[in-house]
Amino acid sequence: MPSRARATAALGAGGLLLATGCGSTVSPGARSAVDLRARLPQSVKAAGKLRIGSDLHYAPVDFTDGGGAPAGLDPELAAAVGAYLGLKVEFVDLPFDRLIPAVQSRQLDLAMSAVIDTRQRQDGVDENGRPTGPGVDFVDYFITGTSILVKKPNPLHVGSLDDLCGHTVALQRGTIQDGIAARQTAACDKLAKPLEIHQLDTDQQALAEVASGAAAADLNDYPVAEYNTHSAQGDTGFELTGTQLSTSPYGLTFNKDDTALRDVIAKALDRLIRDGSYEKILTKWNVHPGAVQGAVVNGGH
Repeated sequence: MPSRARATAALGAGGLLLATGCGSTVSPGARSAVDLRARLPQSVKAAGKLRIGSDLHYAPVDFTDGGGAPAGLDPELAAAVGAYLGLKVEFVDLPFDRLIPAVQSRQLDLAMSAVIDTRQRQDGVDENGRPTGPGVDFVDYFITGTSILVKKPNPLHVGSLDDLCGHTVALQRGTIQDGIAARQTAACDKLAKPLEIHQLDTDQQALAEVASGAAAADLNDYPVAEYNTHSAQGDTGFELTGTQLSTSPYGLTFNKDDTALRDVIAKALDRLIRDGSYEKILTKWNVHPGAVQGAVVNGGH
């Protein structure tokens, strides 16, 4: 697990900087990656650390533990990569929709926050092909799909996106689910049953709307949706319904000009996959079904 050390620096308004240690899941042999360390950009070598942006409110992928330290799939994978390369890892807690702009403006070395790798994000365009920025590069490390989460016992009998027509769906703004819901509005309009979308800052807010009845369902990534159906205290009152939608990869997110850093981290991740460190981390967080066989650059569509 990451260490509990915390820093007090901030990255603009709302950006909390959190430090993690080098993790204990990396095998001893992995620490001899001299070849890859030599290929790191000089600026990263000099800093001796990676600054990684994440929205730490998305358990079990990205969140903070009881002591305020980063926890979950992404922080542990990042700590393993950092240990392999001899670097410290610092997580900067930012709202999800600020992560890609922060990477593009070089306020971060990369982002790692359940960011779906899509061609639109690679190219920096919106749903209609209009430019939104310079785009980003990805190193894909996990496969997921979108799930529909409803309040038990599913009183509205929701089993698909079409079943949400005439109702309200809650989700986190700027996510892939935001786009899925936006596209679904056209199908609902054809049925003369408009879909209302509540775009919220965090998934916890979306869950609260489902719990209160203000929304019929929450759309989020499968690992997070499944995690939210249970807790240490038992049943959470939520359940999954229907099948997973739009299977896609999570990608570590890089500035388009940082190809050297991107490629070093891709190779380091590949070695962690081969030596079993990656599998141990996924198994710990009960997300092994999303495992990949190797790191892929810009594999999203």
